[in-house]
Amino acid sequence: MLTALAAGSAWGGAADVVAVEAVQERGDVWTFSVTVRHDDRDPDHWADWWRVRTPDGRELGRRVLLHSHVDEQPFTRDERVRIPRGVRVVVVEAHDKAHGLGGAAVRVDLATTEGPGYRVRPRP
Repeated sequence: MLTALAAGSAWGGAADVVAVEAVQERGDVWTFSVTVRHDDRDPDHWADWWRVRTPDGRELGRRVLLHSHVDEQPFTRDERVRIPRGVRVVVVEAHDKAHGLGGAAVRVDLATTEGPGYRVRPRP
């Protein structure tokens, strides 16, 4: 019985980043709008954060998600992130409570207007 319950709570798989929009607000401050898809299940299995990192793994910013999004899939949330000078490419990935990292991530080239899974908009 415990095995069946454990398997049921882990059924949803890892959290996937399905779209990213990045807008340079001013200087090194960017707003990232990130769309995540995850089969949120219960209090122990839901997407609990996403982050922006450099390709070599240095975390630049994180959006903590305070609750499950069972009835809102996929869902989009924004966060302001400082991107240091000289960083042109970032990786956006999501985390879930059961599997950690490991779902689909989006690699964003901040010097281009769009690419697979992302769009970069100019300052408003």
